Amino acid sequence: MEIRINEMAFSYSSVPVLEGICIDLKGPQFVSILGPNGVGKSTLIHCINKILEPTGGTVLVDDMDVSDYSLKDMARKVGYVPYSSSDTFPLTVVDTVLLGRHPHAGWKTTDDDLRIVYDTLERLDIGDLAMRYFNELSAGQHQKVMLARGLVQHPDILLLDEPTSNLDVKHQLGISRLLRRLSHEDDIMVIMISHDLNIAAKYSDFVIMMHQGSIFDVGTPAEVITSENIREVYGVDSRIIDDDGSPHVILKDPDCVDIRCMDPGSLCVDTSACDRGIL
Repeated sequence: MEIRINEMAFSYSSVPVLEGICIDLKGPQFVSILGPNGVGKSTLIHCINKILEPTGGTVLVDDMDVSDYSLKDMARKVGYVPYSSSDTFPLTVVDTVLLGRHPHAGWKTTDDDLRIVYDTLERLDIGDLAMRYFNELSAGQHQKVMLARGLVQHPDILLLDEPTSNLDVKHQLGISRLLRRLSHEDDIMVIMISHDLNIAAKYSDFVIMMHQGSIFDVGTPAEVITSENIREVYGVDSRIIDDDGSPHVILKDPDCVDIRCMDPGSLCVDTSACDRGIL
C-alpha cells in the first residue's frame, strides 16, 4: 500500500486550508499526524479517503488518483474512523460493526461477516458488549466500537481522527499499542491524528507535523518531536528527554518564570503556576 500526495491544496470556498502538501508513505507502518487545532489535519485525511475533493494537486492511493476510485472501491481500500459517531439509532454493537462490512457484502450478511465481527470485538476486548445497544455505551466504548467497524473493512489503509480522545490514560495507551501492533501484524498502514505528543512519540513509526495549513516536518519521532519544532508550531517551550529510545516531552508553563522548571533535578519555586512534567 502507498499514499503519494503532490502539491495538494484544499479551500473551503475562497478560504485556503491546505497548500503545497507533499507526502510519500509506503508499506505497513503506524503514522501520527500532529499539529495545533485548525491546521488542516482532518481535512488532509478527508482528501485521502475521498470525503473531500482537493482543489489542487494530486492524491494517489496505490498509484491511482482517489478521484478515479468508486466510493465502494475506496471503502475497500481505505478504512476511516471519525472523531465521533453520529449514530443515534438503537442498533446493537454487532449490527453497528457489521456496517463496516458493507463494502464487501452482497445482499445479506454471511456467516463469514459475523465471524469477522465477533473476532474483531474479541480482539479489542469488547466481546461482552456485542448485544448492547450502541447508543447506551460510554464515550470510550463508542470509540472502541467505531475502531472495530473500521477494522472489519479489512482495509489496506486505516485513517483515524483522534481515536484516543475519549479514553482514559490506560485505554489511550492500550489503543495506541494495539494500533501499532495491527499495523505490523496485519500489514496495514495506520494513520492517526493525535494531539498527544508523547503517545505519538512512543508508538509511531513516522510522524507528520503540520503548521498553518502545510507540512512543517516529517520523519521519525526523534527527528520531528524536538523542542525547536514544538516552540515553532505550538508556541510553547519544552524539554525533551529520552524514554527508552523515544522522545518524551516535558512542557514549561509559560506563566512560570523560574528557569529551574526546565531542570529535572530541581523543584519549582512557584508551584501554583507550574504544571511540571505534565502533557
